[in-house]
Amino acid sequence: MNFALDEDSVLFAETFREILERFCTPDAVRASWDDASGAVNGLWEKLADTGVLGLVVPQDYGGLGLGQLDQVLMLEELGRTACPEPIAEHSAVAVPLLRDRASTAVQEEWLSRAADGSALLTAGSPAGNPSQPLVLAAERADLVVLAIDNALHVVPAAALSTVAQVSVDGSRRLARVEATTSSETLVSKDPLAVVALWDHGAWAAAAQAIGVAQQLLDLTVAYVSEREQFGQPVGVNQAVKHHCSNLAIAIEFARPMVHAAAWSLTTGRAPEGTVPPEAIDSGPSVVVSMAKALASDAVDLACRSALQCHGAIGYTIEHDLQLWLKRGWALSASWGDARHHRRRVANGLGLVQA
Repeated sequence: MNFALDEDSVLFAETFREILERFCTPDAVRASWDDASGAVNGLWEKLADTGVLGLVVPQDYGGLGLGQLDQVLMLEELGRTACPEPIAEHSAVAVPLLRDRASTAVQEEWLSRAADGSALLTAGSPAGNPSQPLVLAAERADLVVLAIDNALHVVPAAALSTVAQVSVDGSRRLARVEATTSSETLVSKDPLAVVALWDHGAWAAAAQAIGVAQQLLDLTVAYVSEREQFGQPVGVNQAVKHHCSNLAIAIEFARPMVHAAAWSLTTGRAPEGTVPPEAIDSGPSVVVSMAKALASDAVDLACRSALQCHGAIGYTIEHDLQLWLKRGWALSASWGDARHHRRRVANGLGLVQA
């Protein structure tokens, strides 16, 4: 069992960070709020050229053939920059489900296009109203992965109707969708396929939440180190130090569990030491829910702590802090909040009845 990151993964993440720092600046994120599609100019094409969109697409279809562990740092960087593009839903949710669950004909039709960026894939959370799932970037998508009537479907844009929804984060373009399904859209009636959709979506949201939490901590530490009251930085106050240190601890507890969940999604097993021995072969769901619960807690704490340490300026839309606050609030609840996932862990370990 080894879910440590190798040198290539770290180097790839550093390259990805450089791209995001160039294209996905706070000004670019703000501009996406007013863009009809919510896109960042030139970013999707650049990421397609560098292989990010096809990171886990098999090499036979033009991808890099890597796994979830290679995506962890990439997803954190998406959160760190509050990236508006649906890269996580495309690369970390929809593509793996097509790769692992879809027929060869569906894979041949879509995976190559997913890798080169000519098709945008996304996925919808089955939470709330199952007949009208909530989907990020549904109005831009060429193909949407959905759980409908306890079955997994891949639905092309022509078979979808969408109704835009207001999000607390204006850069996240959400829509309620209704899909016309058929035998051609059906991927699997296996209940485990729907569970896999939940697992990939929750894990991707958790990893991004860690990036948001880390960025909020970095912004807060920088602010309290520079902001002065009574002739000294406010960061010297013990209460402020406690806020920052408690947040750092929460992030450091959550991040390894997100990495463990990536390993679990790749292997189909729970890492030793994360669950009781008899539950190791139970699949990744319990580990994913542990990761999402911890990540949601960490990003919730990050939002509260950052806002309190910044004071009144943190409430203003003119300050960049609000970009990460709103993304953090959105990710904390996406694909199930901390309370939902703690109950899912309890169910998975047989501690309570479903």
